[in-house]
Order: sequence, then structure tokens, then C-alpha cells
Amino acid sequence: MAGEGVRELELISTIGFNGHVPYGLICHPDREHIIYPLGCAIIIQELGSKNQAFLRGHTNNVSCVVLSSNGEYMASGQVTFVGFQTDVILWDYHKRELLSRLSYHKGKIEDLAFSPRCLYLMSLGGQDDGRVVVWDIAKREAICGSPASPRSAGHATAVVCSTCRDEMFVTCGNGTVRTWELDVARGKIWPTECQMGKLRRVATCVKMTDDYNYFYVGTSSGDILKVNTNNKMMVDCGPKKKKFSLGVTALLVLKTGDFIVGTGGGIVALCKGSNYTVMKKIEVQGGVTSLTCRGQGHQFFVGTSECQIYRVNYTEFKEELIAVCHSEAIYDIVFPVGCSDLFATCSKNDIRVWHTPESKELLRIVNPNVTCHALEIMKDGESIVSGWSDRKIRAFTPQTGQLMYEINNAHSSAVTAIAATSDGQRIVSGGGEGQVRVWQIYEKIQKLVEVMKEHTSAVSCIKIKKNDQECVTASLDGTCIIWDIVRFVRKQMILAKTLFKCVCYNPEEFQIITGGTDRKIGFWEVFDGSAVRDVEGCATGSINGMDITSDGAHFVTGGDDHLVKVWNYNEGAVTHVGVGHSGNITRLKISPGSKYIVSVSADGAILIWKYPTPQ
Repeated sequence: MAGEGVRELELISTIGFNGHVPYGLICHPDREHIIYPLGCAIIIQELGSKNQAFLRGHTNNVSCVVLSSNGEYMASGQVTFVGFQTDVILWDYHKRELLSRLSYHKGKIEDLAFSPRCLYLMSLGGQDDGRVVVWDIAKREAICGSPASPRSAGHATAVVCSTCRDEMFVTCGNGTVRTWELDVARGKIWPTECQMGKLRRVATCVKMTDDYNYFYVGTSSGDILKVNTNNKMMVDCGPKKKKFSLGVTALLVLKTGDFIVGTGGGIVALCKGSNYTVMKKIEVQGGVTSLTCRGQGHQFFVGTSECQIYRVNYTEFKEELIAVCHSEAIYDIVFPVGCSDLFATCSKNDIRVWHTPESKELLRIVNPNVTCHALEIMKDGESIVSGWSDRKIRAFTPQTGQLMYEINNAHSSAVTAIAATSDGQRIVSGGGEGQVRVWQIYEKIQKLVEVMKEHTSAVSCIKIKKNDQECVTASLDGTCIIWDIVRFVRKQMILAKTLFKCVCYNPEEFQIITGGTDRKIGFWEVFDGSAVRDVEGCATGSINGMDITSDGAHFVTGGDDHLVKVWNYNEGAVTHVGVGHSGNITRLKISPGSKYIVSVSADGAILIWKYPTPQ
């Protein structure tokens, strides 16, 4: 990864959860840990202390996770490119290590299931693969495979094993519900199509009862099918009249015969097993994608498509929000001046303010259906200024999130970069069309002072000099321009064969450093724009974010190689590397006082690192 003497950064905590993975949230039988995917990694988190362990081995986003009934094994599948082979990874839960890679499917692993005594693992391929495969866990090899659904039906999306017999399992999907019998001696599996009468349904989830006699199938139509495992016939269907809005997306079958239903409309309902009557219900934010019991069911956890985790007490049936995070890519992160305990991030639909020591969300500013690309907190801490995809600049109060003012049509395209002067009187903004605009901020009005037209593509980053008389802008057109923002003229232009993604002033302001798609970190003189040197900054892909310490001795970078790197400025050498991100790092910042490094990525994750003490 790096040369001799390179140390590893200490990861303090992770804020993130991929709520789009069906049944991705799992509570371990020890009742003390929850398991969930984030990008290419699987996180095991202790509920009490919130300590986290990371399982890394996948090369792309995790698409499914499953835990064996005894809690010893885990298995996970991933998405890959169409036509390429994709792996199922078998993990040892207690040792937190990879046991085996099981390769057979192509494109995507749709779902996984362990047999009750952990003899076999069933894997279901995605739409481009369409096969169900049975694996021998002890031998780590495939026993047999077969097309998962008949030609007349769509592809299968869910698999569940019998609770009593290792040789029996069920698959279901678009127009198909099948039971399977495994013949180990012959190395074959035999399907039986379940009889549904005239009903045609798209199955979204399936759960087996403890006595093995029945299994329940949730459908996209909002009803639940009850199927007899012995005669393979549907015996009941409900609710008859008022079906669940946006489909049944998750199910939990209780020992009492009742069940808990999660819907695409964000409803979690306790239903009577005999007639599907809703006895209790709560509403959560986002469609329900995961339901998992803690212990015997006195508590259960709910995971949603908005990437939120709720804990629900069964008797009171009231939800408690225990984890929140961004559900889309994060585009920027910023600290208030002189404060390391707070930071703000922006994404599609919202801006969030976080408490760094507790990794806790303090404020959420929601602006639906638009994306926030850039953030700045004024030096006096009185406002959060942001640039949005609807061409507006908006300012909010950091305590309540109330809108202070908005500048309509600030650019002719999306506002992609923003910076504020230290006196709080002016804002410099950059747009997707390449223009740089300077705004005067008064108490009641905001006035356009000047438009500077030199860039021919989107402005990606803006940094202002301490004296508020000069700024540097980086653009995707391959130029960095140093501007005089008193006379509003260009002072210097830096040209390179790259798309510039980020730029930083050295604290002494005689040099700037840049990063971009050529994977190099460039050092440039401010006086005449000449190149001082460049160093290889990223093994694969672009450098998307950088920040420099207040003394200028070190700087940090992050990019498409998913690594956070700390550099010695004078030597141009890596001193520390942080491994933890599963998606492309989009931005990162060193906190005031050099206490933390916070990095954000395209998979919606926020990682908080301990800033290394200089050796």
C-alpha cells in the first residue's frame, strides 16, 4: 500500500448503514451485536459501547448478508458488472475472518440462506444469473445448482431454508414460489412449484414457521400468502380488503403465530396470525427493508431505505431511533472555525450537523428533491451557507436550521463550490457552467458584485486567502485560476492535463497544492503559477479531496482508491494511511486543533479518524 515506515490511522467511529439491502440488518443471537452492510464492508457493532469491527473482502457493494442460526457463520454476497463472476464470502463470526470465497454466480448475489444445522448454504443469483446453488460448508464447494424459476415466470429474489430439515428450502420471486428438495447422494435439487390458484404475485420476502408446516410470502401487492409445505398449496391470503401500502417488504413470524409486517410505505404493524388484522402499528421514515428480532422477540430492530435504524419494544410497540446517516453520496464536509466538536455534511435532500465525539446527529436541514453540492460555515458561526443543484444559494441558522436567505438563480447551472471571506461580508461561488461570482451579503439583501468568466467547465473548489483580497478556484476544465477579488481580475492561471477536483493554500500562502484525475498532487507557486513539483497521490482514480494543517507541516488527501493519506508537506511522502472506506472518498477535512480527520464518501459513509501525533 505504501512504503517503509508508513503507519495506520486509528479509526474512531463510522457513521453509515446501507438500508437498501433487503434484510441487511441482523441482530446476533448473543443479543449484544448488530450486523449490517456499508458499501463493500460489513460492520459488526456492539449495541452497548457502539464499538465497531469491520469485515472487508468484497470488491463492490454488498448486496446481501445472512447469519447462521447458531451465530457462528456469516455469508455475504455482492454486486459486480454484468457477465463478470461474483463471490459469496463465508466468514467466521467469532474470529472476524474470511473462511472462503465461493465463486459460481455472475452479476449479483440476490439472497443467501443457511440450513438449520449449518451443513449447507443456499445462494440465489440475480436477474442476469438466475440460478440457485447449494454449497457444502464443510468442504467449501458447490454440490449442485439449477435455474431458480421456470421460464414462464420472472426471476427469483428471496430464499429461505426450512427450520427443521437441512435438505429443504424455498425460493420466491416474480410469479414463482418454489419448494426444493436436496438429494446429496445424487448431487441434485428437485423443485416443486407451489399452487397459488388464480393469484399472480411478485414475492418480495419469505419466512418459515418454527414448526416447518407453513411459510409466509410477502408480496408487492401488499398481501401475505400462507403456503403449506407438505402439499405445496396456498391455504390462505390476506388481508382481504385493506392491503398494505407499497407492498410487504419485510416479515417476522413470532412464536405466538402472529407476525410483524414491514411495508414499503414505512409502516411496521403487528398482525394477528389467524385473520391478518392489524393490532398495533408505528410509522418510520423510509420503506422498511429489514426486521430482526433481539433474543426471543421482546425487542426488534427495523432498518429502512432512508438508512435509519430503529429499536422497537414489543410490548409498548414504540420506536426509538438509534442510528441515522445519509442515504446518498456526501458531497462536502466543513468544520466551524475553532471548533472540532461539530461538523456539517451535505448530500441529496439535506444538510446535517454532527457532534464529533459521540458521532451523533444534532440537526437536519431538509430541502427535498435537490442536491446540496457545497457548504461553508461563516467565521462568526451565525450561518451555514450552501450551494444547491437548483441554482440557488441558501443560508441557514446552525441552531435551528431555519432559512435566513436564499439567492435565486445564483448561477445558470448548479452551484458547485462556495467560500466566504473571514469578515463574513462576501461570498464567492462557483457554478456548473464555470463562472465565479462574488456576492455582497447585507443584513436584508444579497447583491451580486462581479462575475468572472474564465473557466469553461464546472468549478470544483474555491479557497480564499486570509486577507480576503485573493482566491483560487479549481475547475474540471484543467485550470486553476488565482483571482484578485478586489479588482476582479485574473492574476495567474495554472494549466495541467487533469480535471482539478480540489485545491489548498499553504498556510503561509506562497504555494498552493492541487489534486485531480491525473492521480498527482501538484505543488505550485502563487507568485507566477509555476510548478514546483508533483508526487503520485493515488494508485487508482482521482484525488477528490484534500486539507492542510494550520502549521502547513502536513496535509491529507482522499480519492477513488478509498484511502485516507497523511503527507509530510516538505518531503512529499506519506506518513499515515487510513483503511476503512468502501466507496470513493469525495471530501475530507482536518478538524481545528488537528484533533480529528473526518472523511466522507460516495456510499454515504462518514469516517472519523484520530489525527496522528507527529513523530
